[in-house]
Amino acid sequence: MKRVIHLELGHTDYARAHALQHELHRMRCQGEIGNVVITVEHNPVFTIGRRGSRANILVSEDERKRAGITVYEIERGGDITYHGPGQLVCYPIIDLRDYGRDIKWYIATLEQAMIDLCADYGVEATRRAQYPGVWIGNRKIASIGVSVRHWVTMHGLAFNVDVNEQHFAMINPCGLPIEMISLADLVSDDLPMGRVTEGLLKHMKSIFSWDIVDREASKYLRRLDD
Repeated sequence: MKRVIHLELGHTDYARAHALQHELHRMRCQGEIGNVVITVEHNPVFTIGRRGSRANILVSEDERKRAGITVYEIERGGDITYHGPGQLVCYPIIDLRDYGRDIKWYIATLEQAMIDLCADYGVEATRRAQYPGVWIGNRKIASIGVSVRHWVTMHGLAFNVDVNEQHFAMINPCGLPIEMISLADLVSDDLPMGRVTEGLLKHMKSIFSWDIVDREASKYLRRLDD
């Protein structure tokens, strides 16, 4: 099993988490640290990937600002997506040379972890070959967008636990005219974020053959302030 450090950031501003990803990516590329996985909830943001366009924001700038949503243009693949409270975001920073340098396998494995997570709650989820992410029928419950440099990953997945779907309605998610859905729309269970996070990590541990070790994120975040 491969040892992986888990950093739980809780509610963290997107810009700060993004800066932390870059610092950890640099450290991983230089061999200063091993593989890391971050879990986090963000304040409301739209992020636009390399193939994205602001044309997929369907509301005026004033309306977006009134909703308290910030826009970031970033280096991951894919188009536009939303992050916000009630959404579990996971950023693996891992060296794919440990996994055959296979990006397609990596994306499919992230999808499988979320499909298995849905199954824990009695929900049947699927993938679509041309559209990365996880689907419940024609509605999307999770998105994937990654960046890989020097075979080390950044960005990752976003799983809707109980999000504000009105915010998603302000965009074409992933550049598509689709409807998003949350796990809370499908089950009557209480869904504390900590428990859902544990479930996702359980499946990632199994599929990737990880030995996950929890660490305090504070010492890594302090590096951003030095």
